[in-house]
Amino acid sequence: MNFLRGVMGGPSAGLQPSGAETIQKLCDRVASSTLLDDRRDAVRALKSLSKKYRLEVGVQAMEHLIHVLQMDRSDSEIIGYALDTLYNVISNDLEEEEQEENLPKQVDDLGSQFTEIFIKQQENVTLLLTLVEEFDFHVRWPGVKLLTSLLKQQGPQVQQIILVSPMGVSRLMDLLADSREVIRNDGVLLLQQLTKSNAAIQKIVAFENAFERLLDIITEEGNSDGGIVVEDCLLLIQNLLKNNNSNQNFFKEGSYIQRMKPWFEVGDDNCGWSAQKVTNLHLMLQLVRVLVSPTNPPGATSSCQKAMFHCGLLQQLCTILMATGVPADILTETINTVSEVIRGCQMNQDYFASVNAPSNPPRPAIVVLLMSMVNERQPFVLRCAVLYCFQCFLYKNQKGQAEIVSTLLPSTIDATGNSVSAGQLLCGGLFSTDSLSNWCAAVALAHALQENATLKEQLLRVQLATSIGNPPVSLLQQCTNILSQGSKVQTRVGLLMLLCTWLSNCSIAVTHFLHNPANIPFLTGQIAENLGEEEQLVQGLCALLLGISIYYNDNSLENYRKEKLKQLIEKRIGRENFIEKLGFISKHELYSRAAQKPQPSFSSPDHMVFDHEFTKLVKELEGVISKAIYKSSEEDKKEEEVKKTLEQHDNIVTHYKKVIREQDQELEELKQQINTLTSQNEQLQATVTQQVSQIQQHKDQYNLLKVQLGKDTQHHNSHSDTFQMNGLQTEEVSKLKEELEEWKTKHELLQGQLREKDSVIEKLKSSQWEMGTMEQSSQTSKSGGLELNNELQKELDMLRSQVQLQSVEISKLQMENQKLQVTNKTADPVLGDRVATAANNSDLEGQLEQEIKQLKSQVEALSDEKEALQQHLDSSSSTVAILQDEKSKLQQEVAESKREQDDLLVLLADQDQKLSALKVKLKDLGVPVEDEDDTESGDQGDEDEDEDEQDEN
Repeated sequence: MNFLRGVMGGPSAGLQPSGAETIQKLCDRVASSTLLDDRRDAVRALKSLSKKYRLEVGVQAMEHLIHVLQMDRSDSEIIGYALDTLYNVISNDLEEEEQEENLPKQVDDLGSQFTEIFIKQQENVTLLLTLVEEFDFHVRWPGVKLLTSLLKQQGPQVQQIILVSPMGVSRLMDLLADSREVIRNDGVLLLQQLTKSNAAIQKIVAFENAFERLLDIITEEGNSDGGIVVEDCLLLIQNLLKNNNSNQNFFKEGSYIQRMKPWFEVGDDNCGWSAQKVTNLHLMLQLVRVLVSPTNPPGATSSCQKAMFHCGLLQQLCTILMATGVPADILTETINTVSEVIRGCQMNQDYFASVNAPSNPPRPAIVVLLMSMVNERQPFVLRCAVLYCFQCFLYKNQKGQAEIVSTLLPSTIDATGNSVSAGQLLCGGLFSTDSLSNWCAAVALAHALQENATLKEQLLRVQLATSIGNPPVSLLQQCTNILSQGSKVQTRVGLLMLLCTWLSNCSIAVTHFLHNPANIPFLTGQIAENLGEEEQLVQGLCALLLGISIYYNDNSLENYRKEKLKQLIEKRIGRENFIEKLGFISKHELYSRAAQKPQPSFSSPDHMVFDHEFTKLVKELEGVISKAIYKSSEEDKKEEEVKKTLEQHDNIVTHYKKVIREQDQELEELKQQINTLTSQNEQLQATVTQQVSQIQQHKDQYNLLKVQLGKDTQHHNSHSDTFQMNGLQTEEVSKLKEELEEWKTKHELLQGQLREKDSVIEKLKSSQWEMGTMEQSSQTSKSGGLELNNELQKELDMLRSQVQLQSVEISKLQMENQKLQVTNKTADPVLGDRVATAANNSDLEGQLEQEIKQLKSQVEALSDEKEALQQHLDSSSSTVAILQDEKSKLQQEVAESKREQDDLLVLLADQDQKLSALKVKLKDLGVPVEDEDDTESGDQGDEDEDEDEQDEN
C-alpha cells in the first residue's frame, strides 16, 4: 500500500479531510466490527464513495474488501457490495463520465495498477471464480463484471491464472446456460476478453460446447435481425476461430457451417436496414471469411469451401450478391466473402460461373461485376472487391481462364452486339480514359493468363479495331502503343505488369513482342533516362520486361538474339545501372504491402500499384534475370543445352506421367471389376449356402418320411409286397390321388345315408311326444312287457358296444388318413426335387417308388376297413328299424325309458354328424365316455325301480 501511495503522489488535493477520514473510519469498521450488519453497512458506504473517491477507496479498502470476500461468503448481500466496490475501483469505464463533470483526471493506468495488486495473490482470482459459481444474482453478476474488468486491464496474466485453476474455464462456461439474460450476456463479454489471443483457452472453450450454445443464442435472438447480443456472440465465435486451425476443424466437423445458412436468408424487401443488422451481417460475413481465409492451411480451407457449397451457403451468398437494395458496405463484404469461398475450389468456381443476375435478358454474374469494376462512378472499395472476386474466380481455374480468353478470340465474339462479354469489358477498361479502370482491367487480364502458356499463345490472336479505315492491330501491339504514348503512371504500371505476366515463360509471346522494332528502343530509352521518383517504378518494370525478353528468348529473331540484347544493355544502360533499376520494384514501399495477402486492399486509388500475384513473379524472376545479364555467350549456350536437356527430361517425365496416369485408370477399372466380381462371388456363395441348407432340409424331410413309411410298412407287412422298379413313374402318384378322390366320394355317399337316418330319428322323436298320452294305458300292460323290455335293454347294450367299436375304428381311420395326407403332401415337393436330380439320386427314387406302392397297399387296407365300417352302419340302421317295429308294443315303457332313449338318440345324432364331417375334421368324432357312464347308471336305476314296483304288486 505504501508503494502505491507513493506512486499516486499521496491523497489527492481535491479530497476534503472529512472524506478521507470517513473512508478510514469505514475501513476500520469493516476490519474490527464483530456484527455482520455493521460490516455490511460499512461496505455499502464504501461502495457509494468508490466512484467519487476511487483512488482512496482502492488504496485503503482493497485489502479489507478481499478479506470480506474470504470470510463473509455466507452473506450474499455483503459479498455483492464488496464486489461492486472492487469493480468501481478497478474498472476504467467511469473515467469518461468524470471528465464530462470536469473532475480532476485520475491517473490513466489506475485500473491497471489496482488490477496488478489484486491478482498478485492468485488466490484472489481463484476466490472470484468460486464466487462466480454462486447462483445468487447479487453475487454472480458483480463477480462476472469484476472478472471482465480484470481481464481488460491485465489480460494475459489473468488468463494464465484462470488456465491453471482447476476447472477455471469450465466454471465460466456455465454462464452461457444461465436463464437470466443479463448474466448470460455479460458472460459472453467475459468470454470475449478471456479468449483474446490465447489459443489454449480458445480450445478449451470450444470443446466445452461453446459453438452450440452461442449459435443457439444467435438463433433465439433472431439471427441477423437480433440486437447487440448477436454481435457479442459473433465476436466471441470469431475469437475462437481466427488463426486457430484446431477450432476451425472442430467447427466444420461439428456441422456448424450448416447452421450459418439461415443467417443470410434476407427477404425481398431490403430497404430500411437498421445499423445493428448491418453490423451483425458484416460480422457474419467476416466469420465465413475466417473459415476460408487464404492464410489457413489449404486442406482446411478446401474442406470448408466444399461444406459451404453442399449446405447451400454459397448459393445464399450469391443471392445477396445479386439482390437489390443491399447496403453498399454489406454488398462489398459479400463480394469479398464469395471471393474467398470460391478461391481455388473448382466446384465452387464452376457454380459461380453459372450464376446469372436477375436482369432481362439474364447476364452472368461475372459480367455484371466486371461492369461495376470498370465503371469509374462506383465506389473505390466496391471496385477493389470485384477485382478480388475476379482474381479468386481465376485462381487455379484453367477452365475459367479459358472461358474468359475465349470471349476475346475472333471466333467467339458476338457479331450482333446484343450482349457484352467479359473480354469486351476488360478490353474496354484496358483502353478507357480512367487510369484506375486501366489498372484493374490489366491486372484482371493478367490473372486470366497466370501459369497458362496455352492461353498466352491464344491471346496473341486477339485483334482490335482502333479506328474506321485502319487495319486492326493485335492486343499486344495496342498495349505497347499506349505505353509509348506517355499515359498516366498507374496506367503504364498496369500495362507493364500485364506484359510481364504475358511474356514470362512464353517464348512465342516474346518473339511477337520483339518483332515490333519500336519496343526494344522504347524500353532501353525508359531505363536509361534519369527520371523522378514517380517514374522509377516504371523504369524498374521496363527493366523487368526487357530482362524477361532476354531470359525467355529462343533466338528465333537474328537481330534480337540474347547476346545482342545484352550488348545493347551494356552499351546504352550499363549492367550495374540495369540491375539497380530492376531493384526499384522490390524496394518500393507499396511492394511489401501487396506481397502480404492476396486481397487488394488500398487506402486510396493512388496506392493501387502492385498486385499480389505479380509480386510473386518479381520475386521469382529478379534473381534469374540478374544472373542472365552477366552470363557470357558460352554460358548461354551451355544453359540452352541444359534447358533442352531439361525439356527432353520433362517431356520424358510427362510421357511417363501420362503412362502412369493411364495405368492408374486401368488399375482403377480393374479394381472396380474385382470388386464387382467379388460381390457377385459373395452373392453366389450365399446362394449356394442357401441351396445346400435347403437340400439338407429336404434330406431331413425325406429321412423322416422314410422312417414313418418304414413303420407303416412293418404294420401292413402282410398286405404289401416289395416291387423293384427301374425309374420313378409320376403317373402312379396321380392314380393314387384319383383313388383318394374315389374314397372321398364314397364318404359323401355314406354321409347321405347318415342324413336319411337322421330324418328317421327325428320322426321317432316326434312320435315319442304323441305317445305321451298313452302312459296310463301302458301302466296296465307293464308286467306283460317286462320280458320285451329286457330284450330291448340287451339290444341297446349291444348297440352301445357297436358304437364304441365304431368310434375306435373311425379314430384309427382318421389317424391313418391323416398320415396318408401328410405323407402325400410331403412326398410331392420331395418327388419334384428328386425328378430334377434323377441322374444323381436313382437309388433314392427307387426307394420312393417302393414306398408309394406300400402307400397304395395301405389305401387298399383302409378301403377294406371302411367297407366294414359301412356294414356296421347298415346294422345300426337295421337296429333302428327293429326299434321302430317294437315301439308300438312298448308304449307303456316309454315314460320310464325316455331318458335312455334321449341319450341314445343324442349319441346316434353326434355319431352321424361326426361321420358327415370326416373329410374336414376327423378328430372331433366319438362319443364322450362320461355321458355313456351316466346313461348306464341311469338305466340301472330305472331297472331297480321296475323291480321294486313288481315286488309291491
